[in-house]
Amino acid sequence: MQQRITIFALFALVFTAASFAQGNRPSPAASATCDLGGGKTVKTDYSSPRMKGRKIFGDLVPLGQVWRTGANEATTFVASADLVVGGKTVPAGSYTIFTIPAADKWTLIINKKTGEWGIPYKYESDELARVDMKVSKLPSPVENFTIAYDKAGSGCTMRLEWETTRASVDISPK
Repeated sequence: MQQRITIFALFALVFTAASFAQGNRPSPAASATCDLGGGKTVKTDYSSPRMKGRKIFGDLVPLGQVWRTGANEATTFVASADLVVGGKTVPAGSYTIFTIPAADKWTLIINKKTGEWGIPYKYESDELARVDMKVSKLPSPVENFTIAYDKAGSGCTMRLEWETTRASVDISPK
């Protein structure tokens, strides 16, 4: 009997590990892209956590502290051309983004270091830019953390939405 339980436990562990490796995570992978025209794009890959009845900003995600802006691995931000993000120049390349949420404004951090898990944040020396984001209240709660791009003139607006908060920043080709 003991041997059957041990084999079952081992099978359950292997199955669970395989499920996570295949992307069956509580915070599934998501992606957003903005086509800036002329073959220029900006793409963001992230993990999308769920609210699950929790208080998000000011509790699960502390205000005034660096947040990995999603779950799991750090969120990637890939620019195929030079961009202007919230007034700051971002050369073409691969980056990670973090944010510092606050009640009245957020700060977007664009970091040159890639491939890290996300937290704790210890990458200040690799920062390319810190950019102010606009914050607004959503009319109804958003269950899944979402990053999306809205076309705006020759550029786009990147928006982050979760709970009842939207943070946004304008992006345009340089």
